[in-house]
Amino acid sequence: MAVAGGQPEQWSSRTGFLFAAIGFSVGLGNIWRFPYVTGEYGGSAFLFIYLACAFGIGVPLLMSELAIGRYGRGSPTGSLRTVADAYGGSRAWGHVGTLAIVCVFIVLSYYTVLSGWTFDYFIRAVRGSFAGITATESANSFGLLMLNPGRLLFWHTVVNLLIFLVVRRGVQGGIEKAVKIMIPMLFVALIVMVGYGAIAGDIGAAAAFLLQPDFSKLTFHTVMVAIGQAFFSIGIAMGALITFGAYLPKDISIPGSAATIVLADTGVALLAGFAIFPLVFAFGLEPSSGSGLIFQTLPLAFGQMPGGQFFGAIFFLLLVAAALSSCIGCGEAVVSWVDEHWGIERQKGILYAVCAAWLVGLLSIMSLGEWSDYYPLDFIPAFEGQTIFDALDFLAANILLLLGALLMSIFFGWLVPRQLKQQELGLGDGWRYRTWLVLIRFVIPPVLLVSLVMGITE
Repeated sequence: MAVAGGQPEQWSSRTGFLFAAIGFSVGLGNIWRFPYVTGEYGGSAFLFIYLACAFGIGVPLLMSELAIGRYGRGSPTGSLRTVADAYGGSRAWGHVGTLAIVCVFIVLSYYTVLSGWTFDYFIRAVRGSFAGITATESANSFGLLMLNPGRLLFWHTVVNLLIFLVVRRGVQGGIEKAVKIMIPMLFVALIVMVGYGAIAGDIGAAAAFLLQPDFSKLTFHTVMVAIGQAFFSIGIAMGALITFGAYLPKDISIPGSAATIVLADTGVALLAGFAIFPLVFAFGLEPSSGSGLIFQTLPLAFGQMPGGQFFGAIFFLLLVAAALSSCIGCGEAVVSWVDEHWGIERQKGILYAVCAAWLVGLLSIMSLGEWSDYYPLDFIPAFEGQTIFDALDFLAANILLLLGALLMSIFFGWLVPRQLKQQELGLGDGWRYRTWLVLIRFVIPPVLLVSLVMGITE
């Protein structure tokens, strides 16, 4: 939201910025995928690889995005063009920002559908619908939700409406106020669930699953999994972090903020594991990943345990906060581009953005049910056997995300002058800057190129 003089509105405090960035980064993938992947791929051995990827790849790229945004003070497209103008480079680099906006819009269109599931299950938990539920009933209940486009559409609409109501009020009046409620709520709910898991669940089995090292599972594929998890979890190359950087005051440290965001993102994922798996193991359930873990396995545990109605509601409230805060970040990135390129006021911009995302989301809703056997891109090997929902997720996570980050690392690492980089990053000319430069120039581009090729060809 622009203020007097055409300058964008800024975060009122470092806390407000960090809450917004952490809220964007912490999403459903932290809770329903990261803990299981950690256990399956070697426990603490995988965690070590993941942390190396998160800090060796995620932090340098996150720093770059925040620096580009703060220098450019515009949408991802506008900020990249401003940085290119500063050293006489090609304005065509702005298209990398547009690529990020396309990616984040695609993610927003189906993530609002996924977020709707969390709202639906929160209401079920509050009503006590999990009491005495069997495995078959739990699976059928989730399956029936996927086959109920009317119900999915209702929650999809609710989520988009909430995004509109928050983002239309701007950075301080909307996003900051929302995340200052949701992020503390998320952490409190998570701590409550971890405590309950330690008391009512099998914390020993969970700790062994998550932390016992198994180095035999460390392969090249494991590294690729860690890179993919780090990228999508942190939210690199989606444009939102460049947009958040555009609102960042000059006195806030970019390196310190980037490290804090990644630490918080990883911490939430680990805590989620200690909230979920003690309950899974205590009730003899099979650990799994994805929607099956959250919407089919956990309701069984909540239905059997003392206080399951209350703690089930707490858990799904946690999911609601994680999902909605991510959606708000996606919506802000899109509206920043719309405002800048269409020259319209924020209220209309976010209305157009959520309406467009709502419409595209209808395709995902239908592909979960009646169109579940329709594979529109089956003629392309990389998209073979993928529904519309699957194809959108694959396009965003396996292609656009990695391609955008690759181009961003080349642009900021190789083409932007040293003085500009040091000025925005605040690293001086010491070992920290040289380490960052080696990573952004010589480590990250080849790793991303290999990941991109493997993501398309495998």
